[in-house]
Amino acid sequence: MAQVRIEEVSKVYEPGGVKAVDRISLDVESKEFVVLVGPSGCGKSTTLRMIAGLEEVTSGKIYIGDRLVNNVPAKDRDIAMVFQSYALYPHMTVFENMAFGLSLRGYPKWEIGNRVKEAAEILGISKLLNRKPRELSGGERQRVALGRAIVRKPLAFLFDEPLSNLDAKLRGQMRTELNKLHLRLQSTMVYVTHDQMEAMTLGNRIAVMNQGVIQQVADPATLYAKPVNRMVASFIGSPPMNFMEGKILRRNGRAFFEDGPCRVKVPDEIVKKMTAYEGKKVVFGIRPEDIYDKLFVQYAPPENTVTATVEVVEPIGSEVYLHLLLGVHPITARVGGHERPRAGQDMDIVFDMTKVHFFDPDTEEAVV
Repeated sequence: MAQVRIEEVSKVYEPGGVKAVDRISLDVESKEFVVLVGPSGCGKSTTLRMIAGLEEVTSGKIYIGDRLVNNVPAKDRDIAMVFQSYALYPHMTVFENMAFGLSLRGYPKWEIGNRVKEAAEILGISKLLNRKPRELSGGERQRVALGRAIVRKPLAFLFDEPLSNLDAKLRGQMRTELNKLHLRLQSTMVYVTHDQMEAMTLGNRIAVMNQGVIQQVADPATLYAKPVNRMVASFIGSPPMNFMEGKILRRNGRAFFEDGPCRVKVPDEIVKKMTAYEGKKVVFGIRPEDIYDKLFVQYAPPENTVTATVEVVEPIGSEVYLHLLLGVHPITARVGGHERPRAGQDMDIVFDMTKVHFFDPDTEEAVV
């Protein structure tokens, strides 16, 4: 397996000068699983296609292993790519689809047979080798597409939203299969998705992209707990983080975040990092799971308790999503499945102020 290294890479589409990727750098270590995630149009698929050689690099350098591959054709980069579309030949059997690339490269039949059978065993599709694609389910077709990549034994695997065509249950199963596959193959993998759930469950590290720029690269836990800016904070996590804009004000020697009916005490250890923002505008962020129904809290500090109006109640089994209105701010709380307030009623909610975030309102960079 090989390292994939991107150095100051940009992609500009002419005419018009549209900059899809803007001077990004990223190191993917050998045997690492890295996920590129972000909203539509952020440049993640373009980045993957440049690594694959399907798009030309406008500026910067891309290395696979120790080799600079900017001018190396896609077929000679020794990578395997799995697309959103399965792209299986309908007239060929599963065996023939998986073997086709090896046949084109002139591998002997005995080696092709061995590689296809080995990949089929890894993916659990050995009994499907004589079937045609029309006889397969969506999940089985995706496994065949993966098998076609595995038989190549490439330096790196590239995945471009390979699970997008599957239903929710099958996507969950295939995420597990991809994790197992990575552990078994110990291969370098770069995976593109717009689904933050896929990113969090698959990646050793995640690169969050927006408007052609990498915003943050970190392991899933760090991205979730310590986002570097408001974009990352809002994109990672489901439901997304709640935001309110207000001020840090001193009252009787204690610091509070205040905005309309929302007034909550800011812990001293956080205030120490925010002296430059006292009396000024700041963006307050809190995740839905850090907001509690006062009725189910053993001790609710009055200074961290506010009253909000319930607008929508969404039961999803073991949890309930409460869509609330706090002054003019819509916020979401994720509470236990037994908590079922009525739409339209007022309820007291408690903020866990040890887990809040603050962002600069102008730069949107994280302050705390």
